[in-house]
Amino acid sequence: MSTKMSMNAKTHVLTATVEALSASESLKGLFHQHRDGNPLPSGAALEEIIQLSRSILFPGFYGDFAVDSNTIRYHIGVNVERLYSLLVEQIMAGLCFNNPDNGDGTCCEPCAHERARAEDMAASLVAKLPDIRRVLATDITAAFNGDPAAENFGEIISCYPVIKALANYRVAHELYVLGVPLIPRMMTEMAHSETGIDIHPAATIGKYFTIDHGTGVVIGATCVIGDNVKLYQGVTLGAKSFPLDADGNPIKGIPRHPILEDDVVVYANATVLGRITIGKGCVVGANVWVTRDMKPKTKKYKKEKTSLLDIEFNNGTGI
Repeated sequence: MSTKMSMNAKTHVLTATVEALSASESLKGLFHQHRDGNPLPSGAALEEIIQLSRSILFPGFYGDFAVDSNTIRYHIGVNVERLYSLLVEQIMAGLCFNNPDNGDGTCCEPCAHERARAEDMAASLVAKLPDIRRVLATDITAAFNGDPAAENFGEIISCYPVIKALANYRVAHELYVLGVPLIPRMMTEMAHSETGIDIHPAATIGKYFTIDHGTGVVIGATCVIGDNVKLYQGVTLGAKSFPLDADGNPIKGIPRHPILEDDVVVYANATVLGRITIGKGCVVGANVWVTRDMKPKTKKYKKEKTSLLDIEFNNGTGI
């Protein structure tokens, strides 16, 4: 049986809750104080950056569908200018977020200095776009060649989740290499939400890379993947339990994920853990658990158990 609260009692509950939620001890590590008017990087702005990047990399497939050979320079020019402007502001927000403050809410670094850095980083990313497109073209080729159901490259670009995930990853990876904080991870997590493919922006991935279907794939931060590698759905390239420091905290920044050399294939739901090397030309079968190095051109499969039904069929008895 519910008890009806008086107005004073309700006011007291609301006030006490606000006090509890505002207490400094309950906010440790969970509160971001916006300094000098600089908020966190904007999810909406990053989404626009992703869409602009895709429209620049794949004109006619994303963005303005009216683009043709006569107007492509204009469309790309407008999109690049808008992309640069958005990148400067979002990188600036990321840099300010990453800076420690002086204890009074002001940045340790002058904002004019951070803006100059943001402009340089944005320009460097824009300059990398032709290279990013060239590598993505190899990924599209790998996806097409690896899937007999694919009818043309346009289908790959428009429909396949791996290309959407890789477009985000390859842009985010360049931002990560440039030293941009927070934003690369936000961009790859957006692709994760969209496609089910989780690629850390710090991972290194070579050319002609593809993921068939893609759902549930995880590629850790220190993974190194060579050229012409193919993964299937549900593959995990992860870490084993990691070492702790003297205070019991995880040691950051150490290589802890697998190295996959060129021409490796990893089938569905395989789990490859730790800083191990899967040699050139290896095949890792479905549902296999791998925690040790594999020599080049070796194969590892999960052995199937023979059932009574199999024996009866093999003997020609049938059921």
